[in-house]
Amino acid sequence: MRRGPLVLLGTVTLFLGTACSHKAESDVVLYCATDQHTAEKIVRLFEKETGIPVKARYDTEANKTVGLVTALMEEAKNPRADVFWNNEIIHTIRLGKAGILKPYDWPGAKGIEARWKDPKGRFAGFAARARVLIVNTEKLPDPKARPKSIWDLIDPRFKGKGVMARPLTGTTLTHVAALFQTLGEKEARRFLDGLKKNEVALAKSNGAVMRMVSAKEGPAFGLTDTDDFNVALRKGFPVIAVYPDQEGMGTFVIPNTVALIKGSPNPKNGKKLADFLCSARVEALLARSGSAQIPLHKGAEVPKEVRPLSSFKAATWDFAKAAEIMDKILPELRERFGI
Repeated sequence: MRRGPLVLLGTVTLFLGTACSHKAESDVVLYCATDQHTAEKIVRLFEKETGIPVKARYDTEANKTVGLVTALMEEAKNPRADVFWNNEIIHTIRLGKAGILKPYDWPGAKGIEARWKDPKGRFAGFAARARVLIVNTEKLPDPKARPKSIWDLIDPRFKGKGVMARPLTGTTLTHVAALFQTLGEKEARRFLDGLKKNEVALAKSNGAVMRMVSAKEGPAFGLTDTDDFNVALRKGFPVIAVYPDQEGMGTFVIPNTVALIKGSPNPKNGKKLADFLCSARVEALLARSGSAQIPLHKGAEVPKEVRPLSSFKAATWDFAKAAEIMDKILPELRERFGI
């Protein structure tokens, strides 16, 4: 008499287990270091158009990128993520060298120049940001007396007037690694030494830099990303963006990157999400969004508040070499700028 219910229960359990397994296989797990309020709109659009659910894990602003990179490293033998959307490039390169990323041919990024993509297909760059000086025009009313170079952060004329994020995470860390790669160790360290001597304020994030410069009191200018500058501009603060070093090394441009995780739970739908993210359409959406990111697809149309790559001199730097340098300088940076 008791065997029937037990068999039925076992059948129901098997059915539910199969259903749950099927649902889990359709989900895509995204690790995302891009600002959540920007990325969520793109993710929701993908879900709406494909019917594929996305489980997204975001990083915090102050710990941007590093937390997710650490998680991906720790999960290497049992991956939980299918796709990594990074807000910069160097940590993505480090993941590739560690064998975490799966090579792909990136059909969605065919319109993007090869220099923005990994030669081995481990990631694709898209939707870039420029590293600019955000300047408060009320604090520095004379156009001729405003900074034009990142070196102005350590110029005695601007002592106590500048701010930048601690170069321990995100695009600021990437920028400093790029400086070591392009300028050499001696000049890069001269820049870092000068920050303290010139009383440059150190903020927790690029967003904090933007807020400090935009405020009525505090630093007059700072080093940040174009997306953070655009937030201040849209809010009506008296700020301008100076694309630094146009007569010298040029302005550093840092792309977002997208990568597939090797051995991921759902590689098929992971590829669909990755193709979507690096498409010309999503680049256009990101350009028109509050983050005002710079499209990398050739011939892409950009809104008036976004300066295309062709409109300014961009610095030339080697992403892979900068990634190698980052590993070497991280202990030094933590000693210099750690709290």
